[in-house]
Amino acid sequence: MAERRKRGIHFSKLYSFSCIRSSFEDDHSQIGQRGYSRIAYCNDPDNPEAVQLRYRGNYVSTTKYTAVNFIPKSLFEQFRRVANFYFLVVACVSFSPLAPYTAVSVLAPLMVVIGATMAKEAVEDWRRRKQDIEANNRKVEVYGRNHTFYETRWKNLRVGDIVKVHKDDYFPADLLLLSSSYEDGICYVETMNLDGETNLKLKHSLEVTSHLRDDKSFNDFMAVIKCEDPNENLYSFVGTLYYDGKQYPLSIQQILLRDSKLKNTEFIYGAVVFTGHDTKVMQNATDPPSKRSKIERRMDKIIYILFSTLILVSFIGSFFFGIETKNDISHGRYRRWYLRPDHATIFYDAKKAPLAAFFHFLTALMLYGYLIPISLYVSIEIVKVLQSVFINHDQDMYYEETDRPAHARTSNLNEELGQVDTILSDKTGTLTCNSMEFVKSSIAGTAYGRGVTEVELALASRERDGQTDDMPSDVLGQSRDVGGSESSIKGFNFRDERIENGQWVNEPQSDIIQKFFRVLAICHTAIPDSDKESGEISYEAESPDEAAFVIAARELGFEFYGRTQTSIYLHELDYKTGKKVDRVYELLHVLEFSSSRKRMSVIVRSPENQLLLLCKGADSVMFEKLAKGERMFEAQTKDHINKYAEAGLRTLVIAYRELSEDEYKKWEEEFLKAKTSVSIDRDALVDAAADKIERDLILLGATAVEDKLQKGVPECINKLSQAGIKIWVLTGDKMETAVNIGYACSLLRQDMKQIIITLDSPDIIALENKGIKRQFPRYNSKASMESIGKQLREGISQIHSAKESSSSAQKCSIAFGLIIDGKSLEFSLKKTYEKTFFELATNCASVICCRSTPKQKARVTRLVKLETGKTTLSIGDGANDVGMLQEADIGVGISGVEGMQAVMASDFAIAQFRFLERLLLVHGHWCYRRISMMICYFFYKNITFGFTLFWYEAYTSFSGQPAYNDWYMSFYNVFFTSLPVIALGVFDQDVSARLCLKYPVLYLEGVDNILFSWPRIFGWMVNGVISSIIVFFFTTNSMINQAFRKDGKVVDFEVLGVTMYTCVVWAVNCQMALAINYFTWIQHFFIWGSIAFWYIFLVIYGSISPTVSTTAYKVLVEACAPSVLYWLVTFLVVICTLLPYFSYRAFQTRFHPMYHDLIQQKRLEGSHTNNSGELPLRVRGKLRHLRERLNNRAP
Repeated sequence: MAERRKRGIHFSKLYSFSCIRSSFEDDHSQIGQRGYSRIAYCNDPDNPEAVQLRYRGNYVSTTKYTAVNFIPKSLFEQFRRVANFYFLVVACVSFSPLAPYTAVSVLAPLMVVIGATMAKEAVEDWRRRKQDIEANNRKVEVYGRNHTFYETRWKNLRVGDIVKVHKDDYFPADLLLLSSSYEDGICYVETMNLDGETNLKLKHSLEVTSHLRDDKSFNDFMAVIKCEDPNENLYSFVGTLYYDGKQYPLSIQQILLRDSKLKNTEFIYGAVVFTGHDTKVMQNATDPPSKRSKIERRMDKIIYILFSTLILVSFIGSFFFGIETKNDISHGRYRRWYLRPDHATIFYDAKKAPLAAFFHFLTALMLYGYLIPISLYVSIEIVKVLQSVFINHDQDMYYEETDRPAHARTSNLNEELGQVDTILSDKTGTLTCNSMEFVKSSIAGTAYGRGVTEVELALASRERDGQTDDMPSDVLGQSRDVGGSESSIKGFNFRDERIENGQWVNEPQSDIIQKFFRVLAICHTAIPDSDKESGEISYEAESPDEAAFVIAARELGFEFYGRTQTSIYLHELDYKTGKKVDRVYELLHVLEFSSSRKRMSVIVRSPENQLLLLCKGADSVMFEKLAKGERMFEAQTKDHINKYAEAGLRTLVIAYRELSEDEYKKWEEEFLKAKTSVSIDRDALVDAAADKIERDLILLGATAVEDKLQKGVPECINKLSQAGIKIWVLTGDKMETAVNIGYACSLLRQDMKQIIITLDSPDIIALENKGIKRQFPRYNSKASMESIGKQLREGISQIHSAKESSSSAQKCSIAFGLIIDGKSLEFSLKKTYEKTFFELATNCASVICCRSTPKQKARVTRLVKLETGKTTLSIGDGANDVGMLQEADIGVGISGVEGMQAVMASDFAIAQFRFLERLLLVHGHWCYRRISMMICYFFYKNITFGFTLFWYEAYTSFSGQPAYNDWYMSFYNVFFTSLPVIALGVFDQDVSARLCLKYPVLYLEGVDNILFSWPRIFGWMVNGVISSIIVFFFTTNSMINQAFRKDGKVVDFEVLGVTMYTCVVWAVNCQMALAINYFTWIQHFFIWGSIAFWYIFLVIYGSISPTVSTTAYKVLVEACAPSVLYWLVTFLVVICTLLPYFSYRAFQTRFHPMYHDLIQQKRLEGSHTNNSGELPLRVRGKLRHLRERLNNRAP
């Protein structure tokens, strides 16, 4: 029944759809010029002229590589990294006599590292390739030469083909809509993949092609489309259809874009205009801006420092080598005769010492290359990918209602999550649900609706001195529903016994109540959809607000159940008889809502043959449209609207008027003339005509719908604030609504002092009322600028005065909240006041920007990012938030009601705002700590290893002789020390997730960058140098002058090298064990397994022929293992190596503990299980100091 009715709707007959038909004023005069040269021969793709155009096919590829360019392109990507390029050069030079080791020992680890990274790239690209194959091989029906439709693959389509797309199928290319299963050629399209919006869009064909409704009608169809060239603009299209010798202008209303879906329409016929990479969705498929974490950028600087260190130690070694070489022949006498300087090569020539020193410098650059960690990059990539897996599988960030887990769309920014200084958030759909519910109404000056919103509870708590500030949001939500025993209806949360269950008929103004809900049931463009099994009716509306109105009307006795091209069907409750009756209203015109009109109207004829104009719109435009004698409820309605706005509700004014036949006919004639005009001012003429009929309205009342706060938002914001994170809200709402939402979600608190920047001052309003804004815009702009500057300066002086008074009185400083409207923000972002605005905003605990445009959101984000130099995070859910998400250091998309556009532009995706608390305070803190410690440890272990080579070379007169076997050095970073550091980066926790959330102050370690500051980095480097000194000098002094074997022989080069290497492997792995806070069996396995593998390697490698194993032959089995001295030296040297770090940490934990040390101490004392939650006195004092520091922390 419903489907039959929907088929009969001829929306092209209605103003709202016919008035958007194209006219030649839309740049159609440019057809054929540069940028508008595309030609499509419909139903004739084999036309010789079409073949000569050589347009792209419909094959789409989103891969980064191809089979041909994978190896060269991937290698280029790898060797762009300076460390990898260095090792490549070293590997090439290692084939020369200059190399202190064999070429294979350098090439092998380099190939492992590069190969692992290339394999990762290949796997990721293959996944994209599989998606491309799936898309390119989807099936679609195309019209063929035999005059029938046959199935083919998407990739085979050509420009000009006629295709048939069925319900719920995606469009294979950009199509010109020719006709549909509806008689007037309309169809419904879901564009979620394009713009993120879930509301259906209405498209319609030209009337001249709408008759092509079956396969046979295309036998003789031939046409030519001339249009714009491929571009990325999703919301415009300029073209002309040449058909039957006539020209017809085309607009975006006739274009069906690839990857959008056909909905609520059985089928459509379309002509292919753009294919493959020429389609608008592919033109928009640009790579997101490249983002690198601050730790990664600092790591590059550390690599340069190590390179400088490498060059320095190489120069020192070469300098002393040159001196020693020159002194080998002095006055014809040989100092080191056993080196035979008289028969030496060019690399050791006492007569050419400077040249020999230069060659030694090149050798040293290769020898000390182990200062640069070759496996650092690949290890970090592995760790970040595994961290992302943990984020994706966190059950506490899974939203069961929509079946959406958290999703890390990039792994490059994991550690940035632990360093966020400022959050810039959207409001609607991010802090709120973007799920509208009809809550209250004002009818005939009487307020109806008993429900209590979250904002009203927050207002009440402020009046009661904050007694319920800490009330959980789910409790607040339950408090709202006074009729909790009744079943919940989506979109309807209205509770009032005076109105419900038909009781409104007993109200004094029952006739006005009837008209009020009748307007809600008729004045809309919603489509009813009846469930065949249950008989329940659902509505598909253009916005959640409109759906809420229709549902409210249905629940209160005015059920909209069907519509045709000219009629609307209602089940109404008659207030006179108290019975339900069926009424049919003849639909004459729909004057649709727009941002400029701010209202919507319908003109209908009632069953009593009355002509009625029903209207709903914003209070800013509706009250001025009221008839002079029909304003009896105006004062009460305005008062109710203000109260609803204070309660965070969205309001619309409801009105109507009766029309006479003469007035209507006269207006309709003028209106039809305006909408069929093809002049450049056509839209203005149509709006003017609509405005003439929308006057002398009779006020009925106002509606109030609530966009509910998401669950857990106040608690989340409170926790983030305690963590030292500043939160800015950028919203398009009114100031009153935004402020009260701010109180409801704990962004604003009772103890905060508000600083309001607005242009609604009496002086500026007076200028606008006098018309100066239009007559003298420069003067008005100057006055506005002066007003904004004055307000900004006054705000800054307030903050400075408050800080001075609080410091002199030794009290906690007062927190400030900044609220600024869109007009003021536009002036504040100009260069004149940009710095002043930023200074004011960053000295406030919370900032709310009202009436903000998408462009302003992005500009504010850029300002905060550039001026603070700290990490910014933007979070939003709609297409209007994309610029803000891409501009911030981290973009977090909410996968909510407004679709997936924000998610597709984000770095991380979550389903609810409250999950941001766990994402930052738990995963962010862990990832920051893990990556910071991992990188510091990487540099520590490489410096420890590299400087033992330097000390040994100094001990051997800078001869360039390595202390270790070639393969010992090659496997150091790859096998003996790499896995423990990866385990650290993946599993380590300083405190549990529960304690991370319980003590948000712990997050300050990342905000202040304590764990990766330059003092800490240099501290680890110094620790590495100290460890190398201890290992080398303790080992040599303990072993060289002692008898090593039973036969009295002393240690040789091979034994000394193995002993030092053993000490290094033990020391760096045990150092890891000291640094780890949270042990798992995996970490135990990797740490002790790496040490065990060193011994296993020595046994296996030492058993190979001496021509291969060289100095390692049987060295452990026959020389080291039987010697007690070897094991004793190893034990003592390792203990001595660990003592400096152990002593430092013991001193720091006792006298200067970091945040996590305090929490760990509390956990060890077991007091966290105490119900009182009391901390030890010393810990409480330290945390009190940290909170004071947090409150006074400079921006």
